[in-house]
Amino acid sequence: MEKKIQAIRGMNDILPEQTPVWQKLESLLRQVVSSYGYSEIRMPIVENTNLFKRSIGEVTDIVEKEMYTFADRNGDSLTLRPEGTASCVRAGNEHGLLYNQERRLWYTGPMFRHERPQKGRYRQFHQFGVETFGMASADIDAEVILLSARLWKTLGIEQHVELQLNSLGSNAARALYKEALVTFLSQHEDKLDEDSKRRMLTNPLRVLDSKNSDVQALLVDAPKLSEHLDAESVAHFEQLKKYLDAVGVKYVINERLVRGLDYYNRTVFEWVTTSLGSQGTICAGGRYDGLVEQLGGKPTPAVGFAMGLERIVLMLETLALNDDVKSDVDIYSVLVGEGTDTAGFKIAELIRTELPALKMMHHCGGGNFKKQMKRADKYGARIALIIGESELAENTVTIKELHGNAPQQTVAMDELITKLARYF
Repeated sequence: MEKKIQAIRGMNDILPEQTPVWQKLESLLRQVVSSYGYSEIRMPIVENTNLFKRSIGEVTDIVEKEMYTFADRNGDSLTLRPEGTASCVRAGNEHGLLYNQERRLWYTGPMFRHERPQKGRYRQFHQFGVETFGMASADIDAEVILLSARLWKTLGIEQHVELQLNSLGSNAARALYKEALVTFLSQHEDKLDEDSKRRMLTNPLRVLDSKNSDVQALLVDAPKLSEHLDAESVAHFEQLKKYLDAVGVKYVINERLVRGLDYYNRTVFEWVTTSLGSQGTICAGGRYDGLVEQLGGKPTPAVGFAMGLERIVLMLETLALNDDVKSDVDIYSVLVGEGTDTAGFKIAELIRTELPALKMMHHCGGGNFKKQMKRADKYGARIALIIGESELAENTVTIKELHGNAPQQTVAMDELITKLARYF
């Protein structure tokens, strides 16, 4: 017997028992972004490798360690997309969607990173993202944050998340800060772990994000990014806070929040939670005014965010907020006797036409009455619709409730739809 072929480690199947909560989440996400007037964009899963090298940064962990990159038959270097922002900008540039225009876009789909798989973090994972273009003022920063806050409220997890904010300032101001930070870190290099030493030379701001407690203790005395911000960035950040205060969105200023991608400037934010154990990020984003030009377009201000859907699903399960997700069928047809299978098909199609919101499952595969009733119970049907030879002869159908003590009743076919509508 040949060995079974299994899924690649970190690339998981989402089984029929799990998909209802995914469908509910995706439906709510679409409702919220639609209520803000955002339009969907769909990008390919595979892109030219240089797209991510130029946008994310060649010395980031994603590009150095995590991307799935391969040469196609023409020798071109291609990569499974590790995130959505670069692809969205590429599409916007390619199709003339961005220059001198305002765009509010959203997307969802699988992303790929070769990380060590763990709960809520996989090698194939799903992101939902929002990207806006053409608006430089702090009001659009506020809007994307408010949109994300509304998502949590819609999902019922607003009490389990915290908004963290920071400003990275302009590229010029950040360059000056990097110099001051590297000077400080160089004076304490003996206290840095190997990862921080490497980052000090390649991407020093990422040292601020170190998970090493000794490094974090050292950073208490490090220069502060807020002390190096340019005046325009300070004004922008103050205006953003004013908007959030006005609508009652609470936040915490985290001066060590820098984000792991090179393209961010000014506003950066994360939504974090402790409901999954240690503090984890479930949504992150910020402003990236230079990326459109960096990828070959005209200078265009931009801001957006992305969230990992696996972590949101895990939160809903952990907090038992998916208990109302209904995967059972509503009606199951039970067919007993000659000719009832054909009649059953006609009745099932009638119900689907007249009551399209209901889940109507028609029995297939034969079997006696007892077997079919067990099948109806297995699928969690609320009602068994019994069609026997006597019902067929009298042009009736028997309705049997499977939960509760109500007696079964036989109704005329021309009354069936009205009767079923009263049940649901």
